[in-house]
Amino acid sequence: MNKIFIQFLIIMSMLAQTSVNAQSNPFFAKYKTPHETPPFDKIKIEHYVPAFEKGMAEHQSDIDKIVNNQAAPTFQNTIEAMEYAGVVLDKVSNVFFNLLSSESNDEMMQISQELSPKLSEHSNNISLNEKLFKKIKAVYDNRHTSGLNTEQIRLTEKVFQGFENSGANLSDKDKETYRKLSMELSKRTLDFGQNNLKETNKYSKLITDEADLAGLPESIIDAARTKAKSKDKEGWMFDLSAPSYFGLMKYSSIRPLRKELYMAYNTKNVMGGEFDNQENVREIVKLRLEIAKLLGYNNYAAYALKYRMAKNEASVYELLNDLAEAYMPVAKNEVKDVQKFATEMEGKSIDIQPWDWAFYSDKLKDARFDLNDEMTRPYFELENVKKGVFGLATDLYGLQFKQNKNIPVYHPEVEAFDVLGENGEFVAVLFTDFHPRDGKRSGAWMTSYKGQFKKDGKDSRPHVSIVMNFTRPTETKPALLTFDEVNTFLHEFGHALHGMLAKTTYKSLSGTSVYRDFVELPSQIMENWLVEKEYLDKFAYHYQTGDKIPAELVQKIIDAANYNVGYATLRQLSFGYLDMAWHSLTEIGEVDTRTFEQEAMQPVQLLPIVPEACMSTAFSHIFAGGYAAGYYSYKWAEVLDADAFSLFKKNGIFDKGTARSFKENILEKGNTDDPMKLYINFKGSEPTVEALLKRTGVYQ
Repeated sequence: MNKIFIQFLIIMSMLAQTSVNAQSNPFFAKYKTPHETPPFDKIKIEHYVPAFEKGMAEHQSDIDKIVNNQAAPTFQNTIEAMEYAGVVLDKVSNVFFNLLSSESNDEMMQISQELSPKLSEHSNNISLNEKLFKKIKAVYDNRHTSGLNTEQIRLTEKVFQGFENSGANLSDKDKETYRKLSMELSKRTLDFGQNNLKETNKYSKLITDEADLAGLPESIIDAARTKAKSKDKEGWMFDLSAPSYFGLMKYSSIRPLRKELYMAYNTKNVMGGEFDNQENVREIVKLRLEIAKLLGYNNYAAYALKYRMAKNEASVYELLNDLAEAYMPVAKNEVKDVQKFATEMEGKSIDIQPWDWAFYSDKLKDARFDLNDEMTRPYFELENVKKGVFGLATDLYGLQFKQNKNIPVYHPEVEAFDVLGENGEFVAVLFTDFHPRDGKRSGAWMTSYKGQFKKDGKDSRPHVSIVMNFTRPTETKPALLTFDEVNTFLHEFGHALHGMLAKTTYKSLSGTSVYRDFVELPSQIMENWLVEKEYLDKFAYHYQTGDKIPAELVQKIIDAANYNVGYATLRQLSFGYLDMAWHSLTEIGEVDTRTFEQEAMQPVQLLPIVPEACMSTAFSHIFAGGYAAGYYSYKWAEVLDADAFSLFKKNGIFDKGTARSFKENILEKGNTDDPMKLYINFKGSEPTVEALLKRTGVYQ
């Protein structure tokens, strides 16, 4: 058989295989699943790259049709047409990048690295298209005189601002520079996140001597034993996942062990080796700064804050400084109290180090309020907590949650729910994913597989997911959550409500697609209910006896709600100061990551500095997520949520009228109007800091 014929057969075989792949690729057809959710059971690794390539090609074709349209630019043939472009790319991106965070593996990481420059180039080809921008600008310039409604004007402004912020006004030479910078930035942020995940997964501590378990409660010991068995080890295994790490830090009476875990957790990606992120941090900051300067801004913070509620650096620092001033005296007294208690407890002088704080502060809390996590855990069994969290949405908004086992999920632990409205109408799909595992990044987050939008008279409802890393069940007990884990559940569920209750026309303005410093209001307000007895009585039942959580225990939770609030506030502020320090730079040389960080956080530093420790190299929120020059948002939104909840406190925490107003003015509206206007429509006035200070006991 000659070589030419063999080559012909090979080519024909490849073409046939490509055809089969194209026909069987689930991203290329309408999903035949309940509510057209992603068919996770049919999606395979080999489907992603062809889907991305086809998706980018089709998206570019959609854009070309808009650009080549000879009719005068209108909202419908330009802005709206762009909104509905790129269907396949949207489908595959939503699945791939969500699973890259929640169910990743080496193959997906490799694909992401290969795709990153291609996706950046594709995005740049659109945002730097001069003819397209001219059409957008024409619609933008006439937005107030062409009969557009408020939402259409808002979308036009968002599209125009997005193009402007992506270099559309640059010269041809500067556009090429922007392309290179943005592609490299995309790669660096991806590398940062993957390094962090790999470094986190790399560490484990196997304890084989039972004496080293001193101080640990049964729930933590059981979880460590279960984890060890899952790795075919004898003993008790601890790692850097939240339940494992924080459980040991809070309860272990073995100080050297606490220090060892602390150092492992707080020196991630900074000790050299293949997963070191120091260069990534410097390069990400440098690239962001160069992009900001290219676009005419003095630093990245000025660039990022232009279209947020804060507007500028001065407003952010005013918030951080005001809160630091208010809470610093409280925090210093709290540290003194813990220091004194530790000395009394040990019978000798103890210099409180960072690896001591969780342990001694929890012991003092227990002594002062007779309250710790092990007392509340039995009343926070995960299934009951789910009923309580879902039930809050029922009480406030009339929502019902029905598990739908016909909806495919991406992991056996994931559950899918049909979310129904007051009249039984379909509202959304909610996926829940509660426990840590290899391949899932740390932390907790809400995301969407499909956003809400309206088209051709149909309201296309969203598919929302909440992903967390909560305490697992053990061989002898169900998943019993800590108070903080329940709080986190409520927080992420608040984001989910923002996505699920959306009622906008355009997906780009739907749900959580709002200003970064407004997006935490719907999530943080949910946390307020957790210290309300009337709410806890609805779901906090002992997992064995079924007894309702005792009134005296609820009162202890309420009494302890502001325990160490000063320390917690300053810790959160330190992250905001660090974020702003990196992104307020006007130039960056050979900066030492640790030294820079220590200087940035110094104004609110309460405990001794650990020279080897470094948060920046694992600070995924700002270096691999969307919170660059935006971490202050949590405190900004805390002012909003305290002010907003004060209306519920005034009218009743389950008041239907107040809930309806919050739903209609905040949750449903997304980014269809200025956030301060939306807030005033709900509250009747602008927020003030007094409600937050009152809630935390700083201001009477």
